[in-house]
Amino acid sequence: MTALTSPEISLQDFLARPETKPASEYINGAIYQKPMPKGKHSRLQLKLSNHINAVTETTQLAYAFPELRCSFGNRSIVPDIAVFQWSRIPLEADGEVPDNFLLCPDWTIEILSPEQSPNRVTGNILYCLEHGCQLGWLIDPGDRSILIFQPNQQPQLLTQEDALKILPNIPLTLTAAEVFSWLKMGS
Repeated sequence: MTALTSPEISLQDFLARPETKPASEYINGAIYQKPMPKGKHSRLQLKLSNHINAVTETTQLAYAFPELRCSFGNRSIVPDIAVFQWSRIPLEADGEVPDNFLLCPDWTIEILSPEQSPNRVTGNILYCLEHGCQLGWLIDPGDRSILIFQPNQQPQLLTQEDALKILPNIPLTLTAAEVFSWLKMGS
């Protein structure tokens, strides 16, 4: 993931540009295009989003949005999954979800692709935590590990049967092994 522009542009100029596929992110005045999701990434993203939403949507606790642009501070990023507590989901006057989310998620989840810079992805998670995010996950399908980030704490590297940290109000329990078991079709 290399910068697509060399001269620095403003966040407002970036947001005025047409969307790209795959999505581009605005970080420190530069634009970076995310890699195209591949099989493992896509499978984990869908299964995890659905798993979270199955326990949070009907009770209006939270909602997991896949590939949602979040613009706040001086960045515009597109986490693989952005989870918002229900009370923080911005709504239009008619109760519909808006196109633009100008706030950070409560829980940001990134699934590392082989061609992604782990440091840039980690930087986005840390940036979210600095702006009010409560929890960040960096999922690495390559070594079957999940790095957990929380404000003002050392990251935790979890594998196998380690229980994963979830937002406190979400009644969900998962282990790293359960998440990676979803890579097998039919699970």
